[in-house]
Amino acid sequence: MEQVEALKKEKISAIAQFLLILGGLMIVPMIPNQLFSGPLVNALLFIVTVFLGLRSGIILSFVPSLMAVFGGLLPAIMAPFIPFIILSNIIMVTLFHYARRKNYWLGVGAGGVFKFLFLTVASRLFFQFFLNKPMTEAISMMMSWNQLYSALLGGIIAFVFLKFVKRI
Repeated sequence: MEQVEALKKEKISAIAQFLLILGGLMIVPMIPNQLFSGPLVNALLFIVTVFLGLRSGIILSFVPSLMAVFGGLLPAIMAPFIPFIILSNIIMVTLFHYARRKNYWLGVGAGGVFKFLFLTVASRLFFQFFLNKPMTEAISMMMSWNQLYSALLGGIIAFVFLKFVKRI
């Protein structure tokens, strides 16, 4: 009976953690400054992956981009690119999940670099078909170095939080 109670408490705790991080991933993208909101979103994705595993990290990878587009924070021209942004988040949390087993920073680095590379290449290829060259360059810039910065800073923010709560 005690084991059943412990399992119930553990399940309730996991659900509460999932919902809390889901709430954060719904609110943070509404902050209009991407240099501030981006690292927080990535930190939450790293944190959920540590707390609840890869499946939860992948599921919640959909939320920030959808919130940003439905909240009107992404330019309408970016809406068709949302699946690529979601996929980049999935790439980031997946590589982080597996590489962090060896070393947390290896996980952050691998996830962040591959997210950056994927979005850089995808944005250049995708937008060259729809936009003029100057517009393609501007959007590609937004989808390249800013993403690397956001992922790496998000990893630092997550590390501080995870150290504080004694999860790493």
